[in-house]
Amino acid sequence: MSKNNTTAGGLKLNYKRTCQIGFAFFGILLLWQVYDSWCPTFLTDIFANRMYGMTSAELKAGDPDKILNVQWLVGIIMACDNLAALILLPIFGRLSDKTHTRIGKRMPFILTGTVVSAIAFPFVPLFFHMNNIAGMVIMMAIVLMFMMMYRNPAVALMPDITPKPLRAKANGIINIMGYLGGAFATVLGIFLKLSDYINAGSEERRLWIIEIPFIVASVLMVISALLLFAKIRENDLAEKLKDEMDLGEKMSATEDAVTDNGPMSKANRRMLLAILGAEFLWFMADNAIGTYIGNYVIYYLNSASSATMILTILGGLASVAGFAIAGGIAEKIGRKWTITAGLIITLLGLIVMCFVGPTNKQAAGAEHGEFTFPVLLYAVWVLKGFGMALVHNCSFPMVVELCTGSQIGKFTGYYYTASMSAQTVTPVLLGLILTRTKHWGVLPVYSTILIALSALVFGFLVKNIMAKKVENVTGLEALGDSD
Repeated sequence: MSKNNTTAGGLKLNYKRTCQIGFAFFGILLLWQVYDSWCPTFLTDIFANRMYGMTSAELKAGDPDKILNVQWLVGIIMACDNLAALILLPIFGRLSDKTHTRIGKRMPFILTGTVVSAIAFPFVPLFFHMNNIAGMVIMMAIVLMFMMMYRNPAVALMPDITPKPLRAKANGIINIMGYLGGAFATVLGIFLKLSDYINAGSEERRLWIIEIPFIVASVLMVISALLLFAKIRENDLAEKLKDEMDLGEKMSATEDAVTDNGPMSKANRRMLLAILGAEFLWFMADNAIGTYIGNYVIYYLNSASSATMILTILGGLASVAGFAIAGGIAEKIGRKWTITAGLIITLLGLIVMCFVGPTNKQAAGAEHGEFTFPVLLYAVWVLKGFGMALVHNCSFPMVVELCTGSQIGKFTGYYYTASMSAQTVTPVLLGLILTRTKHWGVLPVYSTILIALSALVFGFLVKNIMAKKVENVTGLEALGDSD
């Protein structure tokens, strides 16, 4: 074993290299934060204009039920994107497993996906501004298709070069890097308020308000991918870390040994299906909130869209705290109970959200008569952010624990098949429910029920298998070298 990566037969996490891998996550969450924060409201406004000949702001003031009438269309468009992802993610995962180039097996997909997505992304708000729904949806589809080319290989890069017992801690670090990317988009959303654009008259709308976040996201995404390419040499690392990866395989937290020869054991297959089933449910819940929270704030709470960005910041800070400690918690109580605790914390937050409604108090200095934002929702987002960080930090390592290094892209595809299936179903289903009930209050109820179900499935069907003890080096020695 290479001296700089192991000590006395143990394993250590190279924090510097893990942070460098995190540049991939930086780009992913940066783009998705902008996409999820702006696009559902773009679709709501453009469908309102097409169906009723009025902007969504005019409908909100005169006939707010019609805003709810278009949510099923918003859900379908958002779900179509996820349906494409459901098909493409496993394909790109398997392709990258079998790819061999001078720059590695993941990097060609990462670089190509980044460049094309970055070029197409700023055209989404441009076509929206021009009231061209076909152009906007086509650009959204292009962005999503090439981000799928990027996403699976980028996510698989961490377990490619991180031994199994160290992946929970490594996943926490790269997720923190990702949230730093999302923070850039969030800060932009505070100063460039989407609600200022939406609530303005047709002649007063300023393209730069909505265009700048997309341009900044594209530029930073390209920079992050180039930094990743400059720092991570896949082929060299694969050779250098071969002994460590083999040792990690022997320490995997699985009921039965994992091998490339023959099918999965029944016990390991049951574990995989239980994890993916629970994951499907919690992604249905979480994506429902993520897809509709912007519209919920603007059209139901009648608050400024900047409040959504503040929610995102608070949730992001809580998530960073969760990611920072989740690996340590998992080492003590196991990944199963860490995830279960996260689901329960999230459930408590969503139950509180069910009882929060508009304040009906006009905000001081509100340009368009918005209400003050319910303060209790800030606490909800802290609970949800922290809880879901525990969940996401440990769930992906649990899935790739069940495969060997040659199948990481394939099993990453399984993980994303479950999550994207959920994100395909939930926007349409919730959109139909909103249209039928004519009440935004069903959003937190819907997510609460699904989180509760996921906690039951995970708690009762997934076993808590602790990894074999590994000597985790700490302190200055843990930083390793710069390779």
